[in-house]
Formats: sequence, C-alpha cells, structure tokens
Amino acid sequence: MTTAVSVFLQKKALFRPVQLAADYPFQFDVPFTEHYFATPDGERLNALLFPADMPARKGVVLYFHGNRDNLQRWGAMHRDFTVRGYDFFAPDYRGYGKSTGEPDEKHYFEDALLVYRWLCKRYAPEEMVLYGRSLGTGMATYLAAHVPARMLILETPFDNISGLLASHLGNTEPPFKPVFHFPNDKFLRKTNLPVLIFHGTRDRIVPHASAARLKGCLKPGDEFVTIEGGSHHNLPTYEKYRERLNAWLVRRQ
Repeated sequence: MTTAVSVFLQKKALFRPVQLAADYPFQFDVPFTEHYFATPDGERLNALLFPADMPARKGVVLYFHGNRDNLQRWGAMHRDFTVRGYDFFAPDYRGYGKSTGEPDEKHYFEDALLVYRWLCKRYAPEEMVLYGRSLGTGMATYLAAHVPARMLILETPFDNISGLLASHLGNTEPPFKPVFHFPNDKFLRKTNLPVLIFHGTRDRIVPHASAARLKGCLKPGDEFVTIEGGSHHNLPTYEKYRERLNAWLVRRQ
C-alpha cells in the first residue's frame, strides 16, 4: 500500500526543481529565444531555443534535462550541439523554473509530446534529435517509442526507477513500492530509432549497473558507450564522448 507520506517523500527525492519568477531574465552570452506552451489542463511551460552557430543548420536537438535546477543551468548545455550545427531546444518541466504545475510522470510524458508537436511545425522529424539526460531520459525514450525522429541519445540513463533503486540497494527489492516508473527499458524495446547511450563507470547518482541493463534493449547498429572514470556530471569533458557525439551528429548525414 502506498501512503501519502511515501508519495511525498518519493517526489521530493526524485524531483529537485528550482523555481524562477515569471519575469526572471535568463542570462546567456549567445542569442536565444524564449517560448511558452499552454497545456490542456491549464499549466504553462517555459522553453528556450538556441540557434546553431553555423548557417548550414543540420537540425534541432530536443533536450530533456536532469532532475535539478532549471533552464538557467541547463540552457548552457547548448554548446555541445550548436557548435555542431544543431539548434538546441530545451523545455523546463512542470514545477521547474518558470513552468507552472507540479512534477508528475504522466503529465511529463504528455508535455514532452506537446513540445515535440510544436517543433514539428518548424522541423521535419528526420531533422530532430531526441536527447535525454538522467531524469530527462524518461521523456526522451517515451517520445522515441511513440513518434518519428532522427535518433535518440541518452546521457546517464537508468533502466527504470525500480532498477535504479535496486542498483543503489545492492540489487535487492526496495522496501517500498515506487510511485514513479519512467520505464526506459520498456520504451527502448519499442523504438525503431537509432540509439546512442553514454554512461560513466563512476556515476554515483545512476550506477552503471542500472544503465548497463539497457544493453539488452538495443538493436543492431545502436551503441552503448562506457566512459571509464566518468561520473554523472562530467561525461562531455571526455574525448570519447566528443568523438562518438561527432560520429553520430556530424558524420552521420
């Protein structure tokens, strides 16, 4: 039986938003535009779009960020993609930054589909790269299982919330029933998109064992990149990450 206290504690552990005032001015040293989306149930989502650094745009990266902070932090992630010729579009989840509402798995999936459909009015599906980091891998894999896109890239993913907890607890069953699921393994088995996964061996937030279970969900041609010594926060600093990202984003035309 799941109690209200258990739900509250699990939500607090999984979602770590930092809210921003509605008139907060984002500060970045490159051009960007700010966008808002009205959800069917009356919430308002905030998102940022950074244009590619080069005129010959290759497409757009739809970026789903991790479980902490807001777009003032995550907008800076555009650098890995705009320099490679991709526009960078990142939404803030409900309850994060300027987005209204409360964290909720079902609504997060619905909101991901909402912003995807908005992007489809501006980019062809074959121009869209779905990118998820940590918690954001849940939304990215959900879309990959349900809509067309060019590819799916996951950074520091987990197999599902139960598997993540089991990896932290020594592969034993958690002493409570998880309220949230984010079944990346289930969604990966359903997608036909090419899949690239990055994970580090010293990740203390999402143990490598949790991500490694996703290998059984991959198809021929997909790639699981293990970065020796990589942690949860520093994979883009490794040459192996940059080389494989180039191979998939720049050389795969």
